[in-house]
Amino acid sequence: MTGSCSIDLSLKNIWKSWFDFKKGKKKTAELNIFEYYLEANIFKLFQELNNRSYQYGEYRKFVVADNKKREISVAPIRDRVVHRLIYNYLVEIYNETFIYDVWSCRKDKGLFACIERTQKFLHSYPNSFVWRSDVKKFFDNIDHEILLKILFFKIKDEKTIWLLKEIIQSFEKEKGVGIPIGNLTSQIFSNIYLNEFDRYIVHNLKPKRYIRYGDDFLVIENDFDKLEKIKIQATQFLNNQLKLQVHDKNNIIVRPKHGIKFLGMILYPNGRKLNKRSLHRISSRLTQKNAGSYFGMVRKHGNFKLKKEFQWRMNEVILV
Repeated sequence: MTGSCSIDLSLKNIWKSWFDFKKGKKKTAELNIFEYYLEANIFKLFQELNNRSYQYGEYRKFVVADNKKREISVAPIRDRVVHRLIYNYLVEIYNETFIYDVWSCRKDKGLFACIERTQKFLHSYPNSFVWRSDVKKFFDNIDHEILLKILFFKIKDEKTIWLLKEIIQSFEKEKGVGIPIGNLTSQIFSNIYLNEFDRYIVHNLKPKRYIRYGDDFLVIENDFDKLEKIKIQATQFLNNQLKLQVHDKNNIIVRPKHGIKFLGMILYPNGRKLNKRSLHRISSRLTQKNAGSYFGMVRKHGNFKLKKEFQWRMNEVILV
């Protein structure tokens, strides 16, 4: 499939997007109301998308306090059906353009697979140097004009361009900047945006290894001076081409033997463990329903002390 193909706005495909969206969703008052008038809602969406009278609704916002506070923006259900429609379309176009070692928001990949892959890299290059970094306030700083320019390089269909503009310009942190954490479309938009960075590093700077999950990334190189040069050039590319900045606090070069803090783990050439902050985060989210899954994770990746501490916390939850 190429970008010259128009997005499918048929009634059949909108129904498919609805069923894709609904899969695994918990019942809520909003969902119940939408389903009560389901056929009318789907047909209205079909009409509005095809005559271009579709307008985006208002976001519901709330703050999540993880290791840092993040504002989550949730769109109305009808808009989330449109998100699924766009997501399916963009994944089919762009997935084959992504480098192999992008592990976020992609089928048959994910967080734990990324950790396993990174572990193999460190095992293969135990005496290397690793540049570990992430993008500062990534979603808040995605530039609409740059994102649209990247999309329109492949997508030429007028109807699709209109809909992409409608979605992207429905939200901004500052004028012309920012996409919402919480939208399904933001997941694919973020990979498309950073694909420029990924390809620049892999094809132009050519380190030994590069891997990215979300806006967290590692670059591995045997020569320290070469890695310093890569770090400078890659940072300049982020600043100049994508108007993004690396997070100063997390922007470091380390040796694998000292442990690489990445995706909630501390990774070594021959092992890994959960860091303390990750354990506290898991403990705060612990319920009777998810206790077994989380304990399996801690048992696999934690040291004896962490396992013991988590076991006590799990017992408290189960006995409630």
